[in-house]
Amino acid sequence: MSAVPNILAIAGSDPSGGAGVQADLKSIAACGGYGMAAITALTAQSTQGVSGVHVPPAPFLRAQLDAIAADIRIDAVKVGMLGSAEIVDEVAAFLRGLPGRPPVVLDPVMVATSGDRLLDVDAERALHDLLALADVVTPNLPELAVLCGVPRIDSWAEALAHAADLARRHDVLVLAKGGHLDGPACPDALVGADGVRAEFVADRIETTSTHGTGCSLSAALATLVARERDWVWAARLARGWLRDAIASAADLEVGAPGGHGPLHHAAALWRTGGLPRRDAELDAWWEDIAPLRAAIDDVWFVRALGDGSLDRADFAHYLAQDSRYLRTYARVLSRAAELAPSLEEQTFWAASAHRCLETELALHRSRLGDDEVDPAPASPETVAYLDHLRAIAAAGDLGVLAAAVLPCYWLYQDVGARLAAANRPGHPYADWLATYASDGFDLATREAIRWTQGHARAADDARLARMRAAFDASSRHELAFFAQRRVAAADPAADRSRERVAAG
Repeated sequence: MSAVPNILAIAGSDPSGGAGVQADLKSIAACGGYGMAAITALTAQSTQGVSGVHVPPAPFLRAQLDAIAADIRIDAVKVGMLGSAEIVDEVAAFLRGLPGRPPVVLDPVMVATSGDRLLDVDAERALHDLLALADVVTPNLPELAVLCGVPRIDSWAEALAHAADLARRHDVLVLAKGGHLDGPACPDALVGADGVRAEFVADRIETTSTHGTGCSLSAALATLVARERDWVWAARLARGWLRDAIASAADLEVGAPGGHGPLHHAAALWRTGGLPRRDAELDAWWEDIAPLRAAIDDVWFVRALGDGSLDRADFAHYLAQDSRYLRTYARVLSRAAELAPSLEEQTFWAASAHRCLETELALHRSRLGDDEVDPAPASPETVAYLDHLRAIAAAGDLGVLAAAVLPCYWLYQDVGARLAAANRPGHPYADWLATYASDGFDLATREAIRWTQGHARAADDARLARMRAAFDASSRHELAFFAQRRVAAADPAADRSRERVAAG
């Protein structure tokens, strides 16, 4: 397959440009595909609603499809509004005869965002036969209810259960969408016959610009699966792209008040010149370092700290090295604040630097004491990690610096969650393990991920490669930092002093 996949959209037309094949073609282009369109129906609609539908004869649709298939390789198909049972049957016959069996995404368009019904009863019945030819179905909740024969779906748990039932009955994946539910969160999930394959939850975007969301998401999904060859990652990238298009819709001035405005399909493309990329998603970075994360869990220090068997002199050594690390880390975070372009981001990094000195070091001081003899010089592992961070801070690229400091948040939080769960009354390091269960640190970690994610998505390929290299290197330094061993002191009295420090 070429670098640019050819995506066929089979759907109705929206003259206002926000939904239908117009939205499909915009979405395909924004996600890196070449879009083609066969028109199933003509609508009279705007951001205010649908006022008319005309369905051309089914043989003319087949003529469109055959003309495309005879000349152009089709790498994925998105099926949207179909209009009549005859159209559904014609599309099913075309898909059965399509060579190469490209991926098919079916958006079972039955109910518009405005609430208008877009499919007649006979066509709804015929649509069930078409489900068997799809790989993924993307109904909204009213459409999922119709497909499952229930009056309505009122909760996310119900949505997941009905999606799994639909997946089992038709041997398809179902992208369940929670946008019609109430509440501050907006969940989506890719569901198979065996249950949830992947679930995505984010805060709801408060907007009335939702015209064409289903069309746009399904077209993006078809494009991205042709590029990624992985349904979970295609769904994740498509959802991220769609959320940005929804959030950016306020930049447009389309439609009169009271309606549902369109998405800004080209927002990310115009802003960064880039396409949705797995390499730019921090979830992919996290997945890729799974072996390293497992190695940290298996480090002698982490295991012994968790079960309480850690030698106090070894713990004192860790505290001393961590204290040295955090003092320099705070200066690196201050440098990030200096480089940040917005007041909001400046505030985050500056507050993180302050918290690092005032909060993170508080327990170190309570154990080590300001007047305590310096337990040990900086270890080779500590020196290497800090040299790495200093060099990146000096280079002055905020995106790379954010990627470099992120593992200290993310890996610390990840390991800390399991260490905090191991805490118990009488644990020799109970006070230390309790620090890992901090809501404030969890929030700071989410914010660090958010800012770094924004820099990654906006980066060109060269900068993104530097960011990823910095993240990977810092992650390896985190592993080495946890795994470092104490070198016994030449002076036994100094070693005993360190033991007293560890004992508090």
